[in-house]
Amino acid sequence: MQRLTIVRYKVKPDQVAQNESLSKAVFDRLRSDNPAGMAYSLFKEADGKGFVHVFMNLSEDSSDLLTETPEFKAFSAGGPERWETPPDVTRLSVVRIDSYFSSTADV
Repeated sequence: MQRLTIVRYKVKPDQVAQNESLSKAVFDRLRSDNPAGMAYSLFKEADGKGFVHVFMNLSEDSSDLLTETPEFKAFSAGGPERWETPPDVTRLSVVRIDSYFSSTADV
């Protein structure tokens, strides 16, 4: 069974750039390590301060591939100071039927 985790929160207006910078470091680490069997995306909402993280571990029910990186720990450690609203976390145990993600998409 795979785990799908969706995390949604808002940051204080003066913390948007810091949140994005810390998030970018997480993605840089993932691109460097290239861990197999996971999908992770970050979206910013239209209001400019809402963020949605979507994580799916495709091989097992564990998020350690993401959460145990030093960059993710640094991102998480400063969260309470950046948040305007705390994270709303949804975790689902799922079985993936199919997926597609274009690696050349500029999104």
